[in-house]
Amino acid sequence: MQQPVRFSPSVEQPQPDEAETIAGLKEQFEKILDTTSQDYQHAVRSVHAKGHGLARGTFTVAHGLPPELAQGLFATPGSHEAILRFSTNAGDILDDSIRLPRGVALKVLGVEGERLPGSEGDTTQDFVMVNAPAFAAPDAKKFLGNLKLLAATTDKAEGAKKLLSAVLRSFEAALEAVGGKSALLSTLGGARPVHPLGATYFSQTPYRYGDHIAKFQLVPVSGIKAFADETINATGRPDAIREAVNELLVEQGGTWEFRVQLCTDLEAMPVEDASVAWDEDASPYRTVATLEVAPQRGWVPGESDRIEDRLSFAPWHGLAAHQPLGGVNRARKETYQFSADYRGRFNGCPMHEPRALDDLTIEA
Repeated sequence: MQQPVRFSPSVEQPQPDEAETIAGLKEQFEKILDTTSQDYQHAVRSVHAKGHGLARGTFTVAHGLPPELAQGLFATPGSHEAILRFSTNAGDILDDSIRLPRGVALKVLGVEGERLPGSEGDTTQDFVMVNAPAFAAPDAKKFLGNLKLLAATTDKAEGAKKLLSAVLRSFEAALEAVGGKSALLSTLGGARPVHPLGATYFSQTPYRYGDHIAKFQLVPVSGIKAFADETINATGRPDAIREAVNELLVEQGGTWEFRVQLCTDLEAMPVEDASVAWDEDASPYRTVATLEVAPQRGWVPGESDRIEDRLSFAPWHGLAAHQPLGGVNRARKETYQFSADYRGRFNGCPMHEPRALDDLTIEA
């Protein structure tokens, strides 16, 4: 394998109109939040609004990692408490028969070190991932265009969304039949309805990895990996995904490997184009940690809802050694914070960065 590229601030190339693009993203986030909070009389996330499961576990950094992998959080072997959230990508709470990409957000607790701006005083490291290796847009400007499409469909008749999902899935299936795929079609409702616990998740966008640059991956390795090709029939079951996650987590829990793909060529593995999947032959994903989740209920009505209201996950919650890189990630900083602040104000429940899993226990 080629030597990994060393991180330097020069690997990023901010665009002169990024502030204007970010303002546009915040405007679209606000449209989604205004619509959904009035509909539900409760504020939910502007993206990945519907949670399908919250799981508590242990994140263990491996011993004996080689120097290029022993960076940032992964420089010190040992175990941390962690919480995992499964979701789908829409900004409204939809019937699960609408086929959307799966997402997972991981919060690792008890992480010490120099912090990213805005997360000073916290001791958490967040990783936000989706079950596709590349982002649906190359840059923040295209991200804004896609978000406008999502905002325009927020609060539309659910029957129309189900029909759109079926139509988009037929297009996506036709593409897959000839070896193609469309991230945008999947994002808008054409995704394959895979089981969230069997899916492999990707950060999609690049991050600083101490002295280097990397993308991240979360891969099931215990019995749940047998569900990688399992699909969920949600016909007549609006919360089918939540039911499926609960059933499998109670039965066997799960184990995942957290893996890192180091950038070895800035031209072939660009920082600023989030739509490019980096070549795994040139730089394979390598395991740096393990996430263990004991058998448990993934969703407890009432309790899980209250925990959801207090938690936020964002790429910019974490260590300076894992700074998010590229235009899409730069755009996420203010917009994700805007969404979290909106939820906190509307619900009268400020966001809470836990120092231990016991902090998440909430009395009714």
